[in-house]
Amino acid sequence: MDLTVTDVRLTPILIADPPLLNTQGVHQPYTPRLVVEIVTADGVTGLGETYGDTKYLDLARPYAKKLVGRQVGDLNALFALGDEVDVDRSRVLDQVDVGGLRGVQTADKLRLSVVSAFEVACLDALGKALGLPVHRLLGGKVRDAVEYSAYLFYKWADHPAAVPHEKDDWGAALDPAGVVEQARRFKERYGFTSFKLKGGVFPPDEEIAAVRALAEAFPGHPLRLDPNGAWSVETSLRVARELEDVLEYLEDPALGTPAMAEVAAGTGVPLATNMCVTTFAEIREAFARDAVQVVLSDHHYWGGLRNTQHLAAICRTFGVGVSMHSNTHLGISLAAMTHVAATVPGLHHACDSHYPGSPRTSSPNASPSRAAGSPSPTPRAWASSSIATASSTSTGAGSTTRAPTATGTTRRPCAWRTPPGPRPPSPLVTAHRPPRPDPGTPPSPPAPRP
Repeated sequence: MDLTVTDVRLTPILIADPPLLNTQGVHQPYTPRLVVEIVTADGVTGLGETYGDTKYLDLARPYAKKLVGRQVGDLNALFALGDEVDVDRSRVLDQVDVGGLRGVQTADKLRLSVVSAFEVACLDALGKALGLPVHRLLGGKVRDAVEYSAYLFYKWADHPAAVPHEKDDWGAALDPAGVVEQARRFKERYGFTSFKLKGGVFPPDEEIAAVRALAEAFPGHPLRLDPNGAWSVETSLRVARELEDVLEYLEDPALGTPAMAEVAAGTGVPLATNMCVTTFAEIREAFARDAVQVVLSDHHYWGGLRNTQHLAAICRTFGVGVSMHSNTHLGISLAAMTHVAATVPGLHHACDSHYPGSPRTSSPNASPSRAAGSPSPTPRAWASSSIATASSTSTGAGSTTRAPTATGTTRRPCAWRTPPGPRPPSPLVTAHRPPRPDPGTPPSPPAPRP
């Protein structure tokens, strides 16, 4: 068996994206993604996926050349190779990572997002060569199913007519009734039993009404609200008070760790983040200030599946919950998320996924379909991969992906719910800064991004 890397193929693609609204505006009609394919001397291939914007391609191309001649199992060397790739300072100097909404862009964040795709591809090739699913290479699964949450968005019925785009059949969702209908279709089509609403689009009272409508339409279903840091501390606390009896958690209501710490000090609603804790260096302040109670990991941010496991271990040490963030992605990333999630102890919250409900006609992935008796998203086009074979953790089309044998634990809903009122301070908590004045609510509705 010769596992020497002999070729690395990079395929930038565009995948169709509906007119989903967030605090920045509207999703553009197509999202760039990069598919990484590693080929070994024995002809074994492995697949990975990450962002496809030019700044990522500019790093992936020289990185791919450095990987040729190395062993696919030499995973610890991937980060050192990344450090050898120069980052154009104009890509990171005073730049904000707008697409990922994860603070100031840095060279290390760019490198980690590129390395993540190569690590997944190497693990995929290694698993195929050894006849093992990727979760086995990560130490083995601790659960038979990984639950995913339906990702609800306010959305337009269609992109502007003058803009080339793919059609979708979901229609508009611009009020509580539209959001409830969208959730109902997610449940009926794919079997989802928890829902996350992307907020920060309309005035907070309108989004509070939408969450209330979801709670009434789907009693007992876990609910989350994520305004992407659009609110002040005062507005965040008001929303938390209004929804404390129905929210599983409130995600990134205010921008930055100091503001999140203020909100956390004034509410018993758990706060989650994929914005203020996106690197290991950001953990210390956030945990010391008790600013977050759930970290939403993203293997694209953190540098791969093994780093995701490291993050989960740190979270367990400090009593912080962990789940997973999602961006617009293909089935490769969905399968990778499922494999690593199957290995993480204490995963008490359903993972996010953009995958169902989006047009996929411009991607190499099949559209999600519902398999009889198995409501789970299936990356069907990658059926020969150790990431997505029948012996892996992904089998159906909807809210739950299942692993092959009956071992492990099951999810406990709302594990981080605490009684209403201020949370007792962590022993690591330091002093908080004074509250900031409320800058007001975001405009309604948002304008399209250029």
